[in-house]
Amino acid sequence: MSTAEKTPDTIEGAALPTFDPSKAAAEFRAAAERGVEQSKEVLARFKAGSEDAQNALESSFETAKAVGGDVSLKTIAVLRANTEAAFSHFEALVAVKSPSEFIDLQIAFVRKQLETAVEQAKELQAVTTKAVEDVSKPVKSAFEKALKGLKAA
Repeated sequence: MSTAEKTPDTIEGAALPTFDPSKAAAEFRAAAERGVEQSKEVLARFKAGSEDAQNALESSFETAKAVGGDVSLKTIAVLRANTEAAFSHFEALVAVKSPSEFIDLQIAFVRKQLETAVEQAKELQAVTTKAVEDVSKPVKSAFEKALKGLKAA
């Protein structure tokens, strides 16, 4: 190839793209505007997600206060029943006339207390399980909503 055939637009037969500064500025401006719009969308989604999380936590705390009262009342009822049973047992022991009667009362009391303890444990477990479900429900639904939002995006 001769030097006369070489032009600024070609290098050994390959065409070079021409650079137009006005088009580059317009493309850069358009890319920057798209970036700003995408940032605004992400910020709006983040803000909505934060508000949802805050609402879910507030709801969980309110529910925790309510169900905490239920658990406390159930615990107090169990303690009261056990205390009353113990006092009744002591009253019966005071009236004992023989060692065999004492042993019979003790065996009956222990058997009854074991049965009662099993029943009370089941009741407390049911109340506690319901409390945990109620407290976690708002957070769980907010989390599921956030996951759906991420899958849609």
